[in-house]
Amino acid sequence: MTPITHVAGRRLALSNLEKVLYPGDGFTKGEVLHYYAGVAEVMLPHLRDRPVSFLRYPDGPSGQRFFSKNPPPGTPEWVRVARVERSDGAGEQVVIDDLPSLMWAANLVTEFHTPQWRLDAQGRADRLVLDLDPGAPATIVECGVVARWLRDRLAADGLTAYVKTSGSKGLHLLAPLVPAPSSEVTAYAKRLAVEAEQELPDLALHRMTKKLRAGYFFHRLQPERRREDDGDPVHPPRPRLPQRLGAADVGGGRALRGPGGPGRTGPGRPVPPQEARRTARAPGDRRGRGGTAVRDAGAAGEAP
Repeated sequence: MTPITHVAGRRLALSNLEKVLYPGDGFTKGEVLHYYAGVAEVMLPHLRDRPVSFLRYPDGPSGQRFFSKNPPPGTPEWVRVARVERSDGAGEQVVIDDLPSLMWAANLVTEFHTPQWRLDAQGRADRLVLDLDPGAPATIVECGVVARWLRDRLAADGLTAYVKTSGSKGLHLLAPLVPAPSSEVTAYAKRLAVEAEQELPDLALHRMTKKLRAGYFFHRLQPERRREDDGDPVHPPRPRLPQRLGAADVGGGRALRGPGGPGRTGPGRPVPPQEARRTARAPGDRRGRGGTAVRDAGAAGEAP
């Protein structure tokens, strides 16, 4: 029998709580739901007022996975659903604004992917997210070197970067912006990616070609298209990162608990113009240590 619980006055049916989703460590679905409840205070501000796409894996991330934009069958009437303009025509998507909605969606065994704009300003990004993706043999430590360079480069343009793990094997750098057309934000991110490759030729690439990928961090720029792992995902915990990453590895960068409280990242700044002067330089000689890809994580004007 499916357990029934009440969350903030909403009635929820939570299924298969003993099902093991992460066999390597024995984490169950119930523990994943407990995790989401524990981080809700920090997580919800990053989801609120943004349409959500779901990457679902009922048998865990190593099983079958499928991507969904539309509200799934059986969506409770109290879950917010909004109309969203997309390249293939207008559609409806779920918006996660509160704890009951978050727990309902988490019960579907899902990752949450959002665009970088809010519903009241569709197509105008209010944050820049750079996705640093290490290719073997590079690790998150080398990824941190690229993150430090990008942090300084963004600071030179008056932007403050916040760092978080991507949920897979790399890092995301997030910078709040004054809302601007997504095309401008994407163009700026691409310029940063090209500069990173020029300044860190043995560490960074901005193109996602398989031939070049091994051993490099890529700054991937695919804002209009989406792989299952692209975008601004909020993932359940994935244990055993290859190495421990300390503050020194990313230069003491701030986490997503910004000055505005849990989940806040401070006031946005304007997108720098194309002629903005480049001042940042690479943090020391790091040649020959493997590489990373740098990319804009979904600043496009449409939801994933």
